[in-house]
Amino acid sequence: MSTTLITNATLVTLNAEGSIIPGGSVLIDGTTIAAAGMLDAVRADTVIDAGGRIVMPGLINVHHHLYSTFARGFAAPGEPARNFQEILERLWWKLDRALQPEDVYLSALLPMTEAIRAGCTTIIDHHASPSCADGSLDLIEKAFREAGLSGCLCYEVTDRNRPGEGIEENIRFIRKCRAAMDPQITALFGLHASMTLGDATLERCAAEGRALGAGFHVHIDEAECDAKASLRDFGARPVDRFARAGLLGPGSLLAHGIHLDDRGQKIIAESGAMMATNPESNMNNGLAVTPLLELLRLGVPVGLGTDGMSNTMIAQARAAYLIQRASRRDPRVAFVEACTMLLQHNRTIAGRVFPERRGRLAEGHLADVIILDYTPFTPFDASTFLGHLLFGLVNAPVTTTIARGRVLMRDGVIPHLDETAIRRRAVERARALWKRIA
Repeated sequence: MSTTLITNATLVTLNAEGSIIPGGSVLIDGTTIAAAGMLDAVRADTVIDAGGRIVMPGLINVHHHLYSTFARGFAAPGEPARNFQEILERLWWKLDRALQPEDVYLSALLPMTEAIRAGCTTIIDHHASPSCADGSLDLIEKAFREAGLSGCLCYEVTDRNRPGEGIEENIRFIRKCRAAMDPQITALFGLHASMTLGDATLERCAAEGRALGAGFHVHIDEAECDAKASLRDFGARPVDRFARAGLLGPGSLLAHGIHLDDRGQKIIAESGAMMATNPESNMNNGLAVTPLLELLRLGVPVGLGTDGMSNTMIAQARAAYLIQRASRRDPRVAFVEACTMLLQHNRTIAGRVFPERRGRLAEGHLADVIILDYTPFTPFDASTFLGHLLFGLVNAPVTTTIARGRVLMRDGVIPHLDETAIRRRAVERARALWKRIA
């Protein structure tokens, strides 16, 4: 295995002490970090001089919808959607039905180039493409492997097109990942939301997931329509349906949770389940504000995702921080919590769905490392880092991205991907997709 040495770096280790080491180095051996700190007389096959820049672990996105890529710039035909239910019906449920296999592949590969440029090296994705569901996760896996990032995939089971759509794709792909035993790609059992899952489908998903020993990735209480439809059609709130079916637990990831009441929050906390919040997406959809502080006080590991909006993770932490302060009219809250979600809880969540440790510059951790072009003009140390993260590093360009020990981007160049050709083909596919939707 080849070795890479990053020298002359300001290391943001994200270890338990929050150590920041000026003039430090990181030694990478194969896919893991062999050492990080003040290293002397170390040789390596490749040496990268960080020039004093910030070096920190690659960022993690715990809830993405890569298939939404071709929605950028698209305006759904007809009157603008007035609420979240109409956004689903007029945009997303039309777009996902119109996807064809090459669209699935390109709509995954293209945002991965953006993720590389944003220093995001691990993505937990949630996919839907009803017209080409079978084998769709293989297309996304292909994109992950070509890009070089780590991915946890699932297919969105729903009854809105046909009963139990996507169950077989989840089962097949989970078994494939188990057989391959390749830690780069893992799988969860995906479901859409309570409001589009009948009792028979929910029970079958739970039974199949338990038989496989898989966790579940599902939306919960993203908008009022989820609980309203669940109560009307099934006589129970989403959290109660999921709890009764056995979907909740330490291996399951619930997205959004905006309208969870106190009782629902406690049920999730007692189950040990994980949560993903997506502040920029929620604001874009005109949704309410997630009760983040309440969930965190209960000990729920709440992480940050983008929900298909972008691939910039530090921006999600700042958005979470700002919206909590604005909605609560309290300038004392959410600063540390937002950073904790990004830097600690995303790492915790990734640790439950991937076998490899990541998110620290430490021996034995996955060699996901990024270099940011940021020169502080105020003191930069463990006591000030979070302020620099939300107000400086959030806008700092990533110059080098290393994932699984492989240099994916150096000095702003991604040599193994033809970005121009990818984007040109994406425009062609998006234009045709938009015509099919319209």
